Amino acid sequence: MGPACHFCGAPVENPREVYRTTTCPSCRRDLRICLNCRFTSPGAHFDCAETVDEQVTDKERANFCTFFVFRTTAGPGAGKPAARGEDARRKLDKLFGNG
Repeated sequence: MGPACHFCGAPVENPREVYRTTTCPSCRRDLRICLNCRFTSPGAHFDCAETVDEQVTDKERANFCTFFVFRTTAGPGAGKPAARGEDARRKLDKLFGNG
C-alpha cells in the first residue's frame, strides 16, 4: 500500500507535492500533518523521530515542519498509538504462542 490519507485512507498520488495547504481530495482534511509523516514517533521527544525545536501540539492540523516526509504505510489510524500498540500486542502474542 502506498501513501494514503491518515483519516480516510484515500491514496495520495504525489506525496512529494504535499504542501501546507494541500487537502485530501476525498475527505478534505489537511495532508501535511504529523499523523501523515514518517517521522511521527509517539513517546519520542515531541513525538517526533527528528530533532525538532518546537512541539507541534495539534498533530491533526497542517503545520510548517521542514522535516515532513509522507508516510508510505499510511491509512486510517496508521499514526495512532493505540492502533500500533494493538498490532504490537498481537505480534508478541503470536511470537510467544498466545495467539
